[in-house]
Amino acid sequence: MCKDCGCTIAGQEYHHHHDEHEHGIVHDHDHPHDNMLWSASHQAAHETLHHNPQLNDAKTISVIKKILDKNDHEASHNRAHFDQHKVLGINLMSSPGSGKTTLLENLADMVDFKFAVVEGDLETSRDADRLKAKGINAVQIQTGSACHLDAFMVHKGLHDISLDDIDVCFVENVGNLVCPASYDVGTHLNIVLVSVPEGEDKIAKYPVMFRSADLILITKTDLLPYFDYDIEKEKMEARKLKPNVDILEVNIKDKQSLQNVIDWINFKRKMR
Repeated sequence: MCKDCGCTIAGQEYHHHHDEHEHGIVHDHDHPHDNMLWSASHQAAHETLHHNPQLNDAKTISVIKKILDKNDHEASHNRAHFDQHKVLGINLMSSPGSGKTTLLENLADMVDFKFAVVEGDLETSRDADRLKAKGINAVQIQTGSACHLDAFMVHKGLHDISLDDIDVCFVENVGNLVCPASYDVGTHLNIVLVSVPEGEDKIAKYPVMFRSADLILITKTDLLPYFDYDIEKEKMEARKLKPNVDILEVNIKDKQSLQNVIDWINFKRKMR
């Protein structure tokens, strides 16, 4: 798991503190270590431990359980912030280059709601700069060696966003089809992108990620004529993992495909 891929969350220290946000929210953090309800992503990570012989020992499991417990507790705080301000939080996840930032850039020209973005990358602020150039309020989180965002990083990013001024907050996670699926960042929904050039095997090879999806976007469908990619087969693979998952095809050049994404988000906003 993250022990082997460079993540540094285990080295973080968390403690009780009184926290007041720019957007006026005051709360205390206790971060209890035990007896917390696990999120679905937490449970998936726990199951992964027991299938990995390198990590399947009592001390390692105990340490990672405490890390995920703390993360889940902070994620609940983030969700409470969103709920108090009637903001829908959406976690965008995919491998690098699937089109997360490009999707947001194009949605900015079409949406009938206001949104901001917490942007995660190991290094540089290039994606956040792209979004800012489109007039989008974007906050860059540089994770260093960590291959995912966690709830604490997102919490920090929310300090720089006025939740009173937006309807939706996107968390654009680090490009990675593994670790982001195991960390609840405090959003309400997960959208997972997978692009045609990545090939047909991604959904089957990375089941934890796609089981966590509320919506799967198959992107860059304008390239279908140039790749051996059976899109209906991929939809079937996704629904084997999660029968009720929503799936949309996206082509940035096709405005209707983007409108379908906007309509899905607006439907979820109304359902809250």
